[in-house]
Amino acid sequence: MRKPVIGVRNLPFPLTQGPSAWHQFEGNPVARIASSPRRRLAPACAGVAGMPGRLSVGVQAMPGCGPGYHPAMSIILTPFARPRLFPREPRANTIRDCTPAQFERHLNTRAPLKELDGYAPFCKLHVHRNWTSTRCLTVPITDGNRHLLRSAYEARTKDELPVLVRWFEGVEPPVAEYLVVILYSAEQLAKEGAPIDGDWGVVGCMYTMTPDETPMAPITMMRNALGVEEGGSGVPLDRAAYARAVDFWERNANWRP
Repeated sequence: MRKPVIGVRNLPFPLTQGPSAWHQFEGNPVARIASSPRRRLAPACAGVAGMPGRLSVGVQAMPGCGPGYHPAMSIILTPFARPRLFPREPRANTIRDCTPAQFERHLNTRAPLKELDGYAPFCKLHVHRNWTSTRCLTVPITDGNRHLLRSAYEARTKDELPVLVRWFEGVEPPVAEYLVVILYSAEQLAKEGAPIDGDWGVVGCMYTMTPDETPMAPITMMRNALGVEEGGSGVPLDRAAYARAVDFWERNANWRP
């Protein structure tokens, strides 16, 4: 692939090549150039001119540099995640007071508090402070609520085999402090037969009280190890991660209204 020619005017700092280089002005990192074949980015600081052709150039601002946040990647809500996070008939245990379009726009215009590495190189987690009334996704299991646990065999989609799941009924957890958005790369989604017109796709979201990842359910790890044909990602089973997941999910469960 040919390197794009970048047209820049009136920038108060020298440019270096590379999409992830932070540029210095008077000793402070102020912006980085981002090239994207899929999306034209609005400039956050004066002086960046769009280049001709498919490939356009924009600037991602550091906090305090220019109005708004302009990510160097586009984030798309996938068809897999949309009905799970935003069902046609809203439920109390899904994202509240926010439409799918508003959710997607927030992810593309607001910087996450932090980015975490996922369980594989193609997976990233963006941690956002909860701007909705969405409640926590999990509830600790105690002697006082254990009798409210329910279980059944269920499939996530019509193409997947049912697996045993359990959940609470008759509980109401607090409003979450954070939304931890699970992202897959476009390359991985294409491999799984779900291509997107963007750089990263939302495949799920965790609603938590801390800015940390909730361990993946053990059955999800098993499904991933089975491969794409069975609805997984093809990532081999990590026995240590599996043991940590069992420890968490033995003491916690999701809930349903």
